[in-house]
Amino acid sequence: MWSYEHGFVRNEELQWYRPENADCHNGILRISGRKEQIINPDFREGSMDWKKNRPQAAYTSACIKTESKKEFLYGRFEIRAKIPTASGSWPAIWTLGNSMPWPSNGEIDIMEYYRINGIPHILANTAWGTDKHGTAKWNSVTVPFSKFTDEDINWADKFHIWRMDWDKDAIRLYLDDRLLNETLLKGAQNGSIGNYENPFHQPHYLLLNLAIGGINGGIPDEEDFPLSYEVDYVRVYQKKK
Repeated sequence: MWSYEHGFVRNEELQWYRPENADCHNGILRISGRKEQIINPDFREGSMDWKKNRPQAAYTSACIKTESKKEFLYGRFEIRAKIPTASGSWPAIWTLGNSMPWPSNGEIDIMEYYRINGIPHILANTAWGTDKHGTAKWNSVTVPFSKFTDEDINWADKFHIWRMDWDKDAIRLYLDDRLLNETLLKGAQNGSIGNYENPFHQPHYLLLNLAIGGINGGIPDEEDFPLSYEVDYVRVYQKKK
């Protein structure tokens, strides 16, 4: 059901994705972020492409996805996970639609964690297309991480349940049964590039990844490596037709 991403992929992130950084032990999926150098075989001196102008990667990690193997239209998604919260960590649980270029294919971020202006946040987002190439319309909720640690100082050491309830009317994103974000689909229409279609009425595939650094991840704290993103289960429930 799962496949892997490889190399430098998006957001000018620092990690090199590879399958070796994802493994299962005692029923737990562990995605490891490691500080280790990997030669970039696509390196081209003087290139303007960030994927090619780095002679090597200083970090490795993994991204697994269900693209071309299993896709979903509507349902309840539950993921029980424990996320790394060190500086530079950018773990995510998210989906992408299976047609059209981003963002007209639609994106749902069931969970993201990263620093905004140096302050850790947990995010729950949806995004769709506009009239400009590569420019998304976002419905984004950002919650300071301190809101959770003020309630439980050991929050980061525990597993938590991220949930999405998605039907033809709305997408609702929860953390431990607390509603974080609601997107009413009647207001989520693509712009002209996406033919004014709604990208949330098509199948999406699921991604789980641990990014490091990049446009949102921040500066990694080398003393915190290796990083560990642990997933107990991924469950999807759908109504019978």
